[in-house]
Amino acid sequence: MKPISLFRSILTVGGWTLLSRGAGFARDMMMAAYLGAGPVADAFNVAFSLPNMFRRFFAEGAFNMAFVPMFAKKLEGGEDATGFARDAFNGLAAILIVFSVIGTLAMPWLVWAMASGFAGDVRFDLAVTYGQIGFNYILFISLVALLSGVLNAYGHFTEAGVVPVLMNLIFIAAMWLAAWIGWDMGLTLAWCVPVTGVAQLAFTWVSAHRLGLRFTPRLPHFTPDLKRLAMIAAPAVLAGGVVQINLLVGRQVASYTEGAVSWLVYADRLYQLPLGVVGIAIGTVLLPDLSRRLRAGDAEGGRASFNRGTEFALALTLPAAVALIAIAEPLTSVLYERGAFGANDTAATALVLAIYGAGLPAFVLHKVLQPLYYAREDTRSPFRFAVVSMVLNAAIAVGLMPLIGFAAAALATTLAGWIMAAQLWIGSRKMGDEARLDDRFRTRAPRIVLASALMGAVLWGAASLMGDILASPGWRYAGLAGLIGLGIVTYFGTGAMIGAFRLSDFKRLRRQR
Repeated sequence: MKPISLFRSILTVGGWTLLSRGAGFARDMMMAAYLGAGPVADAFNVAFSLPNMFRRFFAEGAFNMAFVPMFAKKLEGGEDATGFARDAFNGLAAILIVFSVIGTLAMPWLVWAMASGFAGDVRFDLAVTYGQIGFNYILFISLVALLSGVLNAYGHFTEAGVVPVLMNLIFIAAMWLAAWIGWDMGLTLAWCVPVTGVAQLAFTWVSAHRLGLRFTPRLPHFTPDLKRLAMIAAPAVLAGGVVQINLLVGRQVASYTEGAVSWLVYADRLYQLPLGVVGIAIGTVLLPDLSRRLRAGDAEGGRASFNRGTEFALALTLPAAVALIAIAEPLTSVLYERGAFGANDTAATALVLAIYGAGLPAFVLHKVLQPLYYAREDTRSPFRFAVVSMVLNAAIAVGLMPLIGFAAAALATTLAGWIMAAQLWIGSRKMGDEARLDDRFRTRAPRIVLASALMGAVLWGAASLMGDILASPGWRYAGLAGLIGLGIVTYFGTGAMIGAFRLSDFKRLRRQR
C-alpha cells in the first residue's frame, strides 16, 4: 500500500473534529434560543445524555479500543480481517438490540437515576417520553463506531470524521424546519436523535461498501476471535464505567451550589475543544498505526510514531492549556456574558476553566499513552489505573468541598487526570522500545514549554491592557480575536526561533502500511 502521512491523518481527523465542535456550538446556541433553560431543555438534555453515556461503553470509549488493534493486526498479517469485522458487527448489533429494548422499557428508572430531582415534575414525564424515542441511538452510534474503526484501520479518516458533523447539521436543519412549520421543538429534537443515528449508520455503511467491505446483517456467530475480543473488551467497558462515575461525583458536588452545574458545563465546552481536536485525532490515528507496527515487528517505526504523536500533542496542547489559564476570564466573558449570564457567573466559570486548563495536557496524554496498552491488547492495566483515579477523584472532590466549594469538582477532575497520566506513563516503562522517548523529543519538549510560558505572559499582559476593549459590546469579539491571534503569533514565532518545532519536520512524518 502507498505510504500515508501520520501527520496528515492527524490533521484530517483534527480538522473534522474542529468542524464538528463548531457545528455543535451552533447547535447549542440554537437550542438555547428556542428552548432557553426551561423544562423542555432540561428534559431533552437528560434524555439525550442517556444513550450518549452508554455509547462510552459500547462505542469509541471501550469496545473499539479492543476491536481496532485486533482488526489492524489481522489486516497487517493477511488474515481474514473483514470476516472478523463482520462477526463483531453482528455480535455487537445483537447485544445492542436487546439492550435498546430493555433501556426503552426501563426509561422511567433511568431518568430517575440521572435526575431524581425531576420526580413529581413535568420534566420527568417529558424526559421519559424523549428518552423512549431516542434511546435506540445507542444501537446506531455504536455500530457507526465499529465501522469507523474499520475505515480508520484502512487509513480512511475523512469518512469517520464526517459522522459527528452530520449529526449537528441534521439537528440545526430540524430546528430551523420546526420553527418555520410550527412543530413542537422538544419532540422535534427527540425524533432527531434516531433519525440522526440512521443517517450516520447509512453514511459509514456506504463508505465501507465502497471499500469493498460488505456488512450484511445476520445472526451472530460467536467465534473464538469474538470470545477473545469480549475478554479483552470487558476491562475497557468497566473503565468506561469508572469515567462515568467520576462525572456523576462531580455533578453531585456541584449540585450543592446553585448555578455550579451550569458553570462546570460551560467551562467544559470550552476546554473540550482543544481536547477533542488534538486528543481524539491523535488517539484515532495512533492506535491502528501502533497495532500494525507491533504485528509487523517494526519497533523503530512504532517508537517514531509514538514520539512524533506525543511531540505533536505537546506542541498544540500545552499552549492551549496556558491560554485557557491566562485568559480564562476574557474568554468566558466575551463568549457567555450576556442576558441572564452575569459577571458573577463569568468569574465562577473562568475559575473552573482555568482549573480544567491545568489538566488539559494530562487528558491529551491519556490519548497518547493508552494506545501503547490497547495496541498490545492490554485493557486490564488502564482499568486498574482508572479505578485508582476514580477513588482519588471522589476523595478529593468530597474532601475539598467544605473548603473550596464547587471548585472542588473541577480540581478533583484535573488532579485525577494527572494521576491517571502518571500511572499510564509509569506502566509504559515496562514496555519495549516503542514507549521510549527519543533524543529529538527530549530536546524539543523543554523548548515547547518555554515558548508556551512566554506566550502566556504576553496574553496575560495584553488582556490586562485590553480590558476596556474586551468589555465593549461593539469591540469585544474583535478584541478577543486579536488577543488569540497575538497568542498564536507569539507562540509559533518564539517556538520556531528557539527550535521547539519546524514545520518541515512534519512533512517527513511518513509511515508504511
